[in-house]
Amino acid sequence: MYRVLHVDLDQFIAAVELLRRPELAGRPVVVGGHGDPTRRGVVATASYAAREYGVRSGMPLRTAARRCPDAVFLPADNPAYEAASAEVMAVLRDFGPTDGAVVEVLGWDEAFVGATTDVPEDLAGRIREAVHARTRLTCCVGIGDNLLRAKIATEFAKPPVRSESGVSAGTGVFTLTAENWDELMGDRSTRALWGIGAKTAAKLADRGLHTVRELAAADPKALAAELGPALGPWYVHLGRGISRVEVRGEPWVARSLGHEETFAADLTDWADVRTAAVDLARRVAADVATEGRPAARVAVTVRFAPFTTRSRSLTLAEPTADVAAIEAAALDLLERFTTRRAVRLVGVRAEFGGE
Repeated sequence: MYRVLHVDLDQFIAAVELLRRPELAGRPVVVGGHGDPTRRGVVATASYAAREYGVRSGMPLRTAARRCPDAVFLPADNPAYEAASAEVMAVLRDFGPTDGAVVEVLGWDEAFVGATTDVPEDLAGRIREAVHARTRLTCCVGIGDNLLRAKIATEFAKPPVRSESGVSAGTGVFTLTAENWDELMGDRSTRALWGIGAKTAAKLADRGLHTVRELAAADPKALAAELGPALGPWYVHLGRGISRVEVRGEPWVARSLGHEETFAADLTDWADVRTAAVDLARRVAADVATEGRPAARVAVTVRFAPFTTRSRSLTLAEPTADVAAIEAAALDLLERFTTRRAVRLVGVRAEFGGE
């Protein structure tokens, strides 16, 4: 039978840092920004020990320090994480010749593996063993009859830590298919579904759809009329656990490249905000040139004090890697922000076409 395995590295960024600093094993570790909680920045990842204190990715470092004052804070080292990720993905691809496995990379710390196997749990176990033997990193594996169920199955496989979605089983491997979907997912909030965030869950709740089971029973045509012809039926499909079945083995390539900067003190002069955007746009353009693919869109993100984040984007007249064009687009987008409140973060991102 064909099964999809979702391989998810445990506390990946923190784990890479712990391999480099074994003396920190067992201690709460938080990675992000410059590694200084007195400066502005957000948590990239937190070790399981830090998560026990409620520290989460995306949280301001200062908040993380208040929740876990004994945590060790480390600066992010993206090249190290990219190298570790590449090593893990190479391990997964090694299963191709022997097991006919196809690998679809989602990012640094996760990938889908598709394979025809009578005992997917055995394959999952061998993957976990191989990843640990080659990289000393650990992973969980969710098994499903499609990508959605495999992805969600991983949540049940993760170690038991306090989380907003509950406590997981923590066995390292878990299977979620059509047979046990309703039993395990039916009473959970729609937010437990991959692809539904807080805003969408709120929209569904406004329509009386609070649980996965309620969403699964909803009329696709009714939701299409209210939420859009594509999104409405898609949400119902999510509730029923329906998604793509086949893992695609195309090489993973970045869909976008970007840089952002969190300022030590709020920028109150818009001229300083423009200067920061120009610098970031030039760095992005350099990355685009290195990537060897022209940018099709440019996006700018601004975080206003105290913590309100807004984004604007535009499609370029034609795909380009030209510095001046990307810089001009970033400044154009910046002017579309009508408020001039104090700014704590600016980000510029280039998006590639044809993905």
